[in-house]
Amino acid sequence: MYFPSILAVGGFLATVASAASLTQVSNYGNNATSKAQMWVYKPDNVVANSPLVVVIHSCQSTAQSYFQNNLIPWKQGSDKKGYITVWPSSPNSGTCWDVSSRQSLSHLGGGDSQAIANMILYAIKTYDVDPKRVYVTGGSSGAMMSNVLAATYPELISAVSLYSGVAAGCFVSASGGVDQWNNSCSGGQSRAPADQWKKVVLDMYPGYTGPRPKMQIWHGSADGTLAPQNYEEEIKQWTAVFNLSQTPTSTVQNFPKQGYKTSNYGDSVQGIYAQGVGHSVPANLTASEIWFGL
Repeated sequence: MYFPSILAVGGFLATVASAASLTQVSNYGNNATSKAQMWVYKPDNVVANSPLVVVIHSCQSTAQSYFQNNLIPWKQGSDKKGYITVWPSSPNSGTCWDVSSRQSLSHLGGGDSQAIANMILYAIKTYDVDPKRVYVTGGSSGAMMSNVLAATYPELISAVSLYSGVAAGCFVSASGGVDQWNNSCSGGQSRAPADQWKKVVLDMYPGYTGPRPKMQIWHGSADGTLAPQNYEEEIKQWTAVFNLSQTPTSTVQNFPKQGYKTSNYGDSVQGIYAQGVGHSVPANLTASEIWFGL
């Protein structure tokens, strides 16, 4: 039973509630310098060889508050379909994720990205997770980290669905500081040719030639926090990584919602641009689950 139900017991009404809850994992084998916390949600009926969805919160949030946010639907998806979700919690002031330092922007660099990678490895080993069905999603700062994870730990992830982010490496700090805000990037002034954005990704994991996660990128046209130009830079970056044309192979208007435009770049990159929507685009469980194959 996934949701509370009412049963008649001896003439009385009794409520049977789900036993599943968000639980912290204090020792997940983290060898990174980052002290990000790991929280996990295992629904009452976990499917065998379970998929895993990593849900990464925005600034001014935590794993617990993001989990309880009615606009973040991954608990409901987990309850309905039996997959496990991991909810990282940022250790940084203001709880933004570090997407600016060399540590986090490098494979095995010791930053927040490595801490989350360690969470994925722990979940695969501990919860009978299918290593070929690991997915990442997040909003705002969590979307930025989703891009960074796709660049730094592509071997661990099959697909990404990110909402209102910036290109991987866009927030890089000249001083090397952790969790640094970048006005040029957030304002949409950090622009580069597609091949240059590709090099940024490749430089985060030098020598890696294996498979990479397919990327679904959402952004609102009225985003006043992370300018809509960042959507264009993300599309340039990931189409270049996959050696794809920046011209969509197909475009669907008013999908998955009225006013949204979905652009497909082969099977590996999908952009969803939400006309009139600000920061951040509401998570769409159905569309993200379809992208993940759930």
